[in-house]
Amino acid sequence: MGVKRRNKADAQFSMSSMTDIVFLLLIFFLVTSTLVNPNALKLLLPKSTGQVAAKPTTSVSIKDWHNGQYTYHINGNETPIPFDQVEDAIIAELLQEEDPTFSIYADESVPVKEVVAMMNIAKRNHYKVIMATSPE
Repeated sequence: MGVKRRNKADAQFSMSSMTDIVFLLLIFFLVTSTLVNPNALKLLLPKSTGQVAAKPTTSVSIKDWHNGQYTYHINGNETPIPFDQVEDAIIAELLQEEDPTFSIYADESVPVKEVVAMMNIAKRNHYKVIMATSPE
């Protein structure tokens, strides 16, 4: 006897839910990528039109507290270190580097004397140094 089924199994797959998930993931990664901040200290960097393509592995931030005191931070660490320990910390960071380069992030109100002290550390140890600026 030839009994036929009334309901046939449909072998189609709807991609609309998959595209919704992809768009949600895209939005998630876009939002979280804007939250990543390589420099944890808020500094007002001087403006410049020239930008350097070299990528330093270590950064030294000089923060001005507007009371005649300046703090030094290695790689954006919020814990300041005294000036007399800065050179040792930079040497320890760049010890294994093939082309040792570090960048100086100095607040625009930091005197040139403080920045030159960092450049002297680079010269004594034969490091390349980059002065970080914000684009105009």
